[in-house]
Amino acid sequence: MYSIHNFGSRRIFFILFFFFTVNLFAQANVDSLSNYNLDEITVTATRSEKEVIDVGRSVSVITKDDINNSVYLTPSDLIAKEEGVLILGGGQNPGALQNIYMRGANNNQTVFMIDGLRITDPSTVENTIDLAELTLMNINRIEMVRGSHSTLYGSSAIGGVVNIVTDKNRLPGLNVDALLQTGTFGAGTSDLSQNLSINYTTNYGFYFSGDIYNSHINGLDATVDTVTSPNVFKNRDKDNFRKTSYVTKIGFASPVWDVYLSYSNNDQHTDIDNGAFVDDDNYTVDFKRDLINYGGTYKFNDWLKLSYIGGYTDMTRTSTNDSSIVDAAGTYDHSYFNGIYDGTSFTNEVQFNIKRDKFDAVIGGGLYKETMNINTYVYSASAWGVYEATNNLDTLNINTTTKNAFAYVDLNGSLLNKNLDAFNLALGGRYNYHSTFGDKITYEINPSYKISKNVLLYFSYATGFNAPPLYRLFSPEANYQSGITRGNKNLQPEFSRSIELGWKQILNDNLSFQIAAFSTNVENYIEYVYLWDKNVSITDLGNDWMRDDYRGDTYINLGTMKTRGVEFRVDAALSNNLFTSANVSFIDGEIDYSADDINNDITQGNHVQFYSNGVFLTGDYESNGLVRRAVTANLSISYLPFEPLSLRLNIHYVGKKDDIYYDSMLGPYGALGTIGMPDYTLFDISAAYKIMSNLSAVVKIENLFDKKYYEIVGYTTRGRSIYMNLRYSFNMN
Repeated sequence: MYSIHNFGSRRIFFILFFFFTVNLFAQANVDSLSNYNLDEITVTATRSEKEVIDVGRSVSVITKDDINNSVYLTPSDLIAKEEGVLILGGGQNPGALQNIYMRGANNNQTVFMIDGLRITDPSTVENTIDLAELTLMNINRIEMVRGSHSTLYGSSAIGGVVNIVTDKNRLPGLNVDALLQTGTFGAGTSDLSQNLSINYTTNYGFYFSGDIYNSHINGLDATVDTVTSPNVFKNRDKDNFRKTSYVTKIGFASPVWDVYLSYSNNDQHTDIDNGAFVDDDNYTVDFKRDLINYGGTYKFNDWLKLSYIGGYTDMTRTSTNDSSIVDAAGTYDHSYFNGIYDGTSFTNEVQFNIKRDKFDAVIGGGLYKETMNINTYVYSASAWGVYEATNNLDTLNINTTTKNAFAYVDLNGSLLNKNLDAFNLALGGRYNYHSTFGDKITYEINPSYKISKNVLLYFSYATGFNAPPLYRLFSPEANYQSGITRGNKNLQPEFSRSIELGWKQILNDNLSFQIAAFSTNVENYIEYVYLWDKNVSITDLGNDWMRDDYRGDTYINLGTMKTRGVEFRVDAALSNNLFTSANVSFIDGEIDYSADDINNDITQGNHVQFYSNGVFLTGDYESNGLVRRAVTANLSISYLPFEPLSLRLNIHYVGKKDDIYYDSMLGPYGALGTIGMPDYTLFDISAAYKIMSNLSAVVKIENLFDKKYYEIVGYTTRGRSIYMNLRYSFNMN
């Protein structure tokens, strides 16, 4: 594991860059910091408008200008360049599954929202959104808050929260924005994408917008080919990706009212393979999502407003694995698989915002419901005959409902004594009632001290929880001997306790920085385990072919995951036409287990083997290091040599990390082993030129030096990628 203590010296320039920036700034005479500013307004961190410098948490705001001027093509690409974030899969073949690890939390422990509405996929094992689903169309800004935030946002907000805020009203009249992009990222690959955005806003506050995005990608072979023998038949193919998304939105915005209704649809087709190193020429996944999002805010007066957020989303993922040719004679394997995975979620929340001179409060509550269903069909023909099987969970009516009530107050010290004006104390609590596991309470204590107008010292202690996904609760597959089901209805939510100490400072109009140290413990950690006959010694399991020692597989709460780290960010304007931003994040952690914590009522006293590492738990055990976590660092430099032209350099570093792979030697059925993955540094450059007032062109080169690297073992990544786009925008009133 690449820990805090062994960050390579050849990467120290990412830290030394701060001192380099300060030195250059001392010689500069500029007016403002236009690249990034701690004066940005954030809503996500406190569910109320507040400047970043006044928020006692680690937050980031990616603005519309940042999005339009960036070298990157997707929301995940932008988010991955923020401190505390590692996204794996973003550099692979387009359409590949992307996982986020924010502050070392698991992929399903970070909340993604669109306009405050949580977006998930309840039909998946982890109930997480695939970040490849997201596009940059219709985005006004992206707000991020790191650390446990379940007091305000409920389940999964352990690593942090990402809120994508879409456009509302724009300049009065007709607003049109059209983007055409093409590019290549390897031999025989191509990317052709189009995005058209139309918005009409009246002088009275009514607006209507429509966006459509289309992308057709001829991709890479997504898996690594390690077979070198010419005698082995190979039927490898390239894996393509297609996506069409559109969104419509209608609303009204005034000093008193802000109401909207939107509908979006996402339809994508992905060619996938059978796993690491294993190609498949006829395996595809089709994903469709419909999302209805609605809400409104009514401002009673300057200090009181009422807000309502609601939405319904349904998604269907269809996996089809047709027969493949397995030899040079053209023989098919006569196998077929089709799986249809459905999920829905329904959200309604209401909140009151009270804002007084020395007192802010948010009070609200809501209802969240999820459903899922799986329908699969398997066919296989061989010399022993035909095998067919179907599985449909529709009759189980799998669903959960969560009700909640929350309150969050931010108190200024001057309420007690005028000499305590620099001191603020934020307190929050949330009550959750889940239809399966019952009550769960989370809370937050967040004192901060304003040393001066532009210097904030803060501390937070926050708890969070992560409700078990529907699959892990209700999957009905049962072992024929023990009757133990894969789903475990007795699962409890993972529960986190996090502390954070941070410092924010704007040195002047041209230089600002943030630093934060954090530690998080996640109790009731959910593990997927194999169970083996308790009457057979561990060393004898699987040694007698006449005896079936297997007693099933299931999910159980077991262990405590611990993460800790440090994040640092600096932003500076070095001159009137030179801007820079840099960040570095260190992360480390482990998972502690004890056999005394095993629930024998669930396991029936059988031997417990972790699928995650193959270990049989017989006493206390510590899994040192966390897989797929690494030190990250980013450096961005923007240069404007003259007014129509802007140049940008981005450097992205990911440190050494451990990845996982299936190891058949770990126990009777095999389990996941670990393998070290080397660090890598990627250089991306772009040039943007404003041809005329409403027409601009951008040329982008990602992975400039064609670095060969791997994010996930067994899967390829994109090489040197060259893209060009044209953007045409105008307003007609």
